[in-house]
Amino acid sequence: MATKVTPKAQKFSMVGQEILSQGRTTEVLAQTDMTIVTAKLYAEGGENTLHTHAEQDHGFFVIQGQALFHDEDDHITPVGKFDGILLPAGAYYWFHADGDENLVMLRFSSELSPNGGRERDDDRLGINGKPLPGNSIENKAVERIPATGEFFGA
Repeated sequence: MATKVTPKAQKFSMVGQEILSQGRTTEVLAQTDMTIVTAKLYAEGGENTLHTHAEQDHGFFVIQGQALFHDEDDHITPVGKFDGILLPAGAYYWFHADGDENLVMLRFSSELSPNGGRERDDDRLGINGKPLPGNSIENKAVERIPATGEFFGA
């Protein structure tokens, strides 16, 4: 007789994430076959460019700071502390931090595409329909510089 293995809860925390003086950081905090929870920190100004995740629903929940989310028509949706935004697969957007403190967010996303397949590395697409890697110059990536000895929630 086979032994059934049941999934277990995963606790995660934002405490100890390094505060930045420049750039951004992304860290997977918890993951299952269907969902990913990621810590996102952006220094003042943030950085990003118009893109979509063609097969991935995802959202952001702001813990500190404020983000201004822009759509493809440059309509702006402010998302402040303890607010969130849900972006369905195919929605174009970009965002930046608004204010003088680090933007700290949780990103939550589906791991499976609507057709049941695993997400591909090239799911992030620019407005031209071509892959747009998250850490690319085209996506406004800059050198990550930590604020010496400063940590979120510590």
